[in-house]
Amino acid sequence: MLRVTKAASVQFSQPMLFRVIRVHEWKTYDGWAWLDGYQLNSAGDAVERRSIFVRLEGLQPGSAGRTVRPAVPRTPAMA
Repeated sequence: MLRVTKAASVQFSQPMLFRVIRVHEWKTYDGWAWLDGYQLNSAGDAVERRSIFVRLEGLQPGSAGRTVRPAVPRTPAMA
């Protein structure tokens, strides 16, 4: 999950959360890339599929309101 802001491209003056599903291997400017993925709401739910053109250096790690609990290891029952 990424936080996409104006640092990644001027078109993102309103920051958004983005879940990447693919990075295109299309030739483009050095340090830039086309990403496919889903725009997320504050709860982390996908609201729109998008392709975006961004400066990789301007991307930030993102987080949504939803928290993921770590798996609890199970121990075998004693007989």
